[in-house]
Amino acid sequence: MTSVHVGTLTDLGNHLAGKLGSSVLSHRIAHDELTLDVARDHILAVLTLLRDDPRCQFITLIDICGVDWPQRAERFDVVYHLLSPRLNQRIRVKITTDEYTPVASACDVFQVANWYEREAYDMYGILFSGHPDLRRLLTDYGFQGHPLRKDFPLTGYVEVRYDDEKKRVVYEPVKLTQEFRNFDFESPWEGSNYVLPGDEKASGSPPSPPPAGKA
Repeated sequence: MTSVHVGTLTDLGNHLAGKLGSSVLSHRIAHDELTLDVARDHILAVLTLLRDDPRCQFITLIDICGVDWPQRAERFDVVYHLLSPRLNQRIRVKITTDEYTPVASACDVFQVANWYEREAYDMYGILFSGHPDLRRLLTDYGFQGHPLRKDFPLTGYVEVRYDDEKKRVVYEPVKLTQEFRNFDFESPWEGSNYVLPGDEKASGSPPSPPPAGKA
């Protein structure tokens, strides 16, 4: 990143800190973008200023996503990525929340926030107050849990199948015919008790003759 670009982002960060005051908890340059840490209750005011201020003109909301930090009291980061096509700049805005405290919906500031917020609700369980239609987007309506949370099991909670007798799709608790297995991927012959030619270079032992029938 050039010093000119760093200077531009630094100036923008200082400008926003001055305009927004206590709404901005901190600002920094990370991954070639300016990142603002913002007070949750002020998110709409911040997004509105970023859209309307002549120094910003972030008129495009690219994405809203979640990040799960289950060890924290406010376990979720809600991250907004915005683009200014006119000034060729990007900015990242971050707030925090927990499983029960809703974040104000940004749909009135950016209409495209509608589906982004539904996805964050579906995947993480992040709540958005004032959303016109906050329901699942990627999973079906009978799905249990939120699959991008760190404590969500790899198997999920239920499985779906078509029942020939009931003539409909049914949900049942997950039943695994085989437990999860760990693979070391060190040899194409899993479970072999002899050293394959070439493997002795790693182990330091001489190659063993293959068993009968596996020449």
